[in-house]
Amino acid sequence: MNALIFNGIGLEGKAGGTTAERIESYLKKVFTNTSGVEVDTFNLAEAGLPMLHTNFSNISENIKEMAVKFKKADIHVWLAPMYHGSMPGAMKNCLDWLEITARDEQPYLTNKVIGLVCWADGGQAMLGINSMDNVAKALRAWVLPYSVPIVRNDLFDGGEISELYKHKLEKMAALLVESKNK
Repeated sequence: MNALIFNGIGLEGKAGGTTAERIESYLKKVFTNTSGVEVDTFNLAEAGLPMLHTNFSNISENIKEMAVKFKKADIHVWLAPMYHGSMPGAMKNCLDWLEITARDEQPYLTNKVIGLVCWADGGQAMLGINSMDNVAKALRAWVLPYSVPIVRNDLFDGGEISELYKHKLEKMAALLVESKNK
């Protein structure tokens, strides 16, 4: 089984220390410790994707590689901060590029199972999850009914992910794996 962790934020701060990178690292460890799961990541900040255009005659290699990576994975975890009630615009742009798969036998993210994680400075992270949920469903994916909305101030304890959120992230990973093992 292939798992993809999609870090859907552009540049949030210094390398190695962003919220998304720390969650990504923890989830990678959780999935790696699960038998039979190969983990891949897609970091939007490193992808260099242009703004979507519908002239698909000249698609860059990085866009093609992104689409292959997203389609290869059986399960996904999408990570994003909430920006103005939604996911980051760059993340939405990336997902819009999956339009290049529209004519595939299994277009978009058909039958992929996706877990959603969003953080915000208050209790409003569900707004970001709702926007990611809408896009995932439009791309024909199945969204795990268990998501992880994070109150940013409660995420870390002494510089590490708090026990509360470790438990929630581990539960999400287990449910994703279980969803594809049945």
